[in-house]
Parts: sequence; structure tokens; C-alpha cells
Amino acid sequence: MVFNFPENFRFADSHEYACLENGLIRVGISAFAVDQLGDIVFVELPDEGASLNRGKSFGSVESVKAVEEMYSPISGEVVKRNESVLNNPEELQNDPHGEGWLMILRPSDLSQLDELMDADAYASKIAAA
Repeated sequence: MVFNFPENFRFADSHEYACLENGLIRVGISAFAVDQLGDIVFVELPDEGASLNRGKSFGSVESVKAVEEMYSPISGEVVKRNESVLNNPEELQNDPHGEGWLMILRPSDLSQLDELMDADAYASKIAAA
């Protein structure tokens, strides 16, 4: 399967993405990760106001195949979570890079974005997998 990854996204090795928008970071999981999971039945996200550390688990996504932990691509405070995805996990499956985003973070260190893969590097990584 061929995936198109938005050029303005940055990706972690664990398949989460970070997208800078107006000083905040939109976080989600890549279309590749969603495809690997199959039918998603449950999503667990942190509460608004929670403080997250880069590389640490912030929640999980459950599919008919498996339960996978999700890891924060950068450190920051959760300012909003996507309640729509919590109520309708299929939104994550249908549009992971758009309406299926997971949360918005107020980053504590924007330079962490530079340590994530750009879209081309991420596409190369999954092609080699």
C-alpha cells in the first residue's frame, strides 16, 4: 500500500506524528500505523492539562488485532483532546492525518520537533520495514 504523508508533519519511530500549528502541536498516529492495526475499537487519551514527556506513553489504541501504546513525540501539556475520536474510534481509522488527530499539545521544547523524521525519512523507514 502507498501512503502519502503530509510534508509539514514530523514522525517518531513509534509512528506518532507531530504537526506545528499556531505554536501548538497536533499529535496523532500515522496512516501506516492505523493500517497495521486494522479495525480500531477503542482509543484512550490523557486528560486535558496532563503533562507529557517525549517518548513516554500517553495512551493506547485498541483494535481487533492488538492493543498498542502510543508515545508522545514531544514534551508538553495537553490543551485539547479529540473527544470525537474517543466516541467514534473509526474516525481515527478513516482520516488519521486529518479529523482523526488525537490531541493538541502546548510544547515545552519546540526544538524536539527537529529530532523527529520528516515525511520522506518516515516513508523510507516504513518502506524498508
